[in-house]
Amino acid sequence: MTFVQVIDCKTDRVDELNRLMDSWIEQTKGRRTATHSMVGTDRSDSTHVIEIVEFPSYEEAMKNANLPETDRIFQEMVALCDTMPTFTDLEVLRDEQLNEAACRRFFTEALPGGDAGVFGELLTADYRDHDPANPRDVVGVEAFLREVAAWRAGFDFTFTVEDQIADGERVCTRWTWNGLHKGEFLGVTPTGRRMAMTGTTVHRCREGLICESWWQYDRLGLMGRLGVLEM
Repeated sequence: MTFVQVIDCKTDRVDELNRLMDSWIEQTKGRRTATHSMVGTDRSDSTHVIEIVEFPSYEEAMKNANLPETDRIFQEMVALCDTMPTFTDLEVLRDEQLNEAACRRFFTEALPGGDAGVFGELLTADYRDHDPANPRDVVGVEAFLREVAAWRAGFDFTFTVEDQIADGERVCTRWTWNGLHKGEFLGVTPTGRRMAMTGTTVHRCREGLICESWWQYDRLGLMGRLGVLEM
């Protein structure tokens, strides 16, 4: 279970504290077990500093605490603070990456069979779609729905999300697409073939909604399986 430690301290030497954290990261390279660290200052009191450190588990956190560099850095941290830092240990009960969840729903629910209402819950009104197969970007939800309709007319399909990585407002998803060629697609009459392709999509999110997408996928391979190209 994910474990989070919250370190609360008071200091007017924030720059020195930052340099101390940089030193700890450098000195524990390859041995530390922390997976995510965030430091913030209170907007109403710039001397109030909180650090949030995430670990895969409590046991991994204890391994980190037992590193000799961790104890030494902690003593130096105490010297920079006005009072003794306090520690709050949290077992994480709920951890939702909301942008990732929206992007996953985009693939598993919206694209295969979602109606306009579902897309409206996931996309901004000015949504922009970058697909290398299109000569121009597709802009707006209605225009994107026409693109989706063309794929649905040609295939019964599903997406399987293989991996997702989120960084701020961007989410990268590696996916597998499986489809049954049931109708005309790009001038190709139905073949009845089942086919698959892989791809990666980077989404940019804004206020919890997807506002932009960049696609990379094996369209050439798909056209070959449709019989349009000799492979």
